[in-house]
Amino acid sequence: MKKFAAWILLLVLGASSTPAFGFPLKAVDTPNDKGNDITLSWPAPPHPPQQWVVLRVEPGKSFAAIDTIGGELTGFTDETAKNGVKYRYRLAGLGAGGAGLFSDYSQEAVAEPSWFDTGKRNVFIVITLFLALVLYYIGQAQRGKIWNFRPIAGLAAIEEAIGRSTEMGKGVLYVPGVQDIDDIQTIASMIILGNVARMTAKYETPLMVPANSPAVYTVADEVVKGAYSDVGRADAYRSDLVRYITSEQFAYVAAVNGMMLRERPAANLLLGAFFAESLLLAETGHETGAIQIAGTANVHQLPFFVVACDYTLIGEEYYAASAYLSKDARLLGSLKASDTVKILLILTIVLGCVLLTLGSPGLAEFFATQ
Repeated sequence: MKKFAAWILLLVLGASSTPAFGFPLKAVDTPNDKGNDITLSWPAPPHPPQQWVVLRVEPGKSFAAIDTIGGELTGFTDETAKNGVKYRYRLAGLGAGGAGLFSDYSQEAVAEPSWFDTGKRNVFIVITLFLALVLYYIGQAQRGKIWNFRPIAGLAAIEEAIGRSTEMGKGVLYVPGVQDIDDIQTIASMIILGNVARMTAKYETPLMVPANSPAVYTVADEVVKGAYSDVGRADAYRSDLVRYITSEQFAYVAAVNGMMLRERPAANLLLGAFFAESLLLAETGHETGAIQIAGTANVHQLPFFVVACDYTLIGEEYYAASAYLSKDARLLGSLKASDTVKILLILTIVLGCVLLTLGSPGLAEFFATQ
C-alpha cells in the first residue's frame, strides 16, 4: 500500500510540476520471442534515483504502475503485455534524487510473436545444409550409387554367429531392448531384426524373439513373418518365434535369462535400449557360452556389454547398423549425409580455433547460440 501511495503521489507531482530532468524512453516489441514482451531502454540520467517506477498506459485507460526496478538500470522488459495491444510507457523516479524525475513518454509499442528467431540463423543454416545433403545422397543411392563405409566388426559377426548356431543345431536369441516401439532404438532394432530373421530363415536356424510390450510384439511378429516370406520360407514361420513376455523390466529380464539357461542358444543378439538389466542379460549369456553381439545408444550401459559380450556396437554404430544391413537407399543416404556433415563441422571447428587464435572471432561468434 505504501508503494502504491508513493506512485500516486509521483503521478500527482508529475502532473503539477516541471520535471527536473527529461530523457527519451524507447519502447519496442521484444524480438525473437513468443510475444507478450515489450523492451524498454533509456539513457542513464546524470543523477539516477534509488528506484524507477515503470508506468504504462493502454488505449482508453490511465497510466498505471506495473513494476519498481533499480535506479541504476537502463533497460526493462515488460513481460505482462498483451499481444496486439498498443502501449505507451513512462518512468518516474522514486526515493532520494527521484523527486520530479520523469522520462519522456515513449512511442506506442505492440507485442507480437515472432515467426522466426533470427538469433539462430546459424542453426537454420546447418539444418538446411544437412537436409540438402540428405536429399542429395538419397537421390544418389536411389540411382545406384554405392559408397564404401567403415566396416563394423559387430555387423560382420552377426552372420557368423547365425552360421555357428546352424552348425551346432541351436537357436538364435534376439532381444530388442526394454523400451516400447515409440523409442528410436527399438525402431532401429526392428530393422536389424528383419535382416536377422531373413538369415535364420535362409539357414533354417531356430529364432527366439522375446518382446516386452504388446506393440513391440506386434511389430516384431510382422517383421519376422515378412522376413520369412521374403526368402521364400513362409511355410517355416511359426507364431511362437516372437513371444510377448511382460512389460515389467526385471520380470522380463528373469524370463529372458530363463530362456538362455533352458534353450541354450548358440548366439545372443542384444540390440536395443537397455538399462540396469544389461549386465544381468550379458552375464547370463556369457555363462551359457553363447556368442554375444550387443548394441545400444545408452552410453552408460556400454561398459557392461563391452566386458561381457564378444562384439559391441557402440553408440552411432548401432544406428548405422540398420543402414548397413538393410541397404535401403534412404537410410544409406542419411548415413552418408550424417558423415559428411560431421566432417564439415570438424573442419569448421578447427578453422574457428585457428581464426580465434589469430584474433578473428567472427566464425566463433556466428556459431554461438543463446
